[in-house]
Amino acid sequence: MTSPKRSPASRSSAKDRAGSAFNAFPYRPHPGRRAVDFPAVNRAAIAALPGVLARIVPGGKILGHEYTTLNPTRADKRAGSFKINLQTGRWADFATGDCGGDPVSLCAYVEGVSQGEAARRLARMLGLETGGRLNG
Repeated sequence: MTSPKRSPASRSSAKDRAGSAFNAFPYRPHPGRRAVDFPAVNRAAIAALPGVLARIVPGGKILGHEYTTLNPTRADKRAGSFKINLQTGRWADFATGDCGGDPVSLCAYVEGVSQGEAARRLARMLGLETGGRLNG
């Protein structure tokens, strides 16, 4: 039985890999910021979703378990294709195929920011202590 071929990257020693900035990235947040608790922000946003949606995508209507509104990121003329589920926070624009699974991704999409920044904005909106600057 032959052993599987290993890539050159897998042959490097653990000591070599430990010093790599790439490998360290997922485990160390930006030095000036605290880690964001995405699940907590999403839970809080879902609990207050109608109010959150009125602020980030205003002018919509609640139809059953969905909030339907114009997509603010494009020249949408009629509401109907951009919907947010009020129970789960999942959202989709059925005209473009854009979609996401939670309020943080919706905020990031609508406001054109990263997921981390969107989570911080939602957390501030909801009055949660967030991962803002450590020193001010």
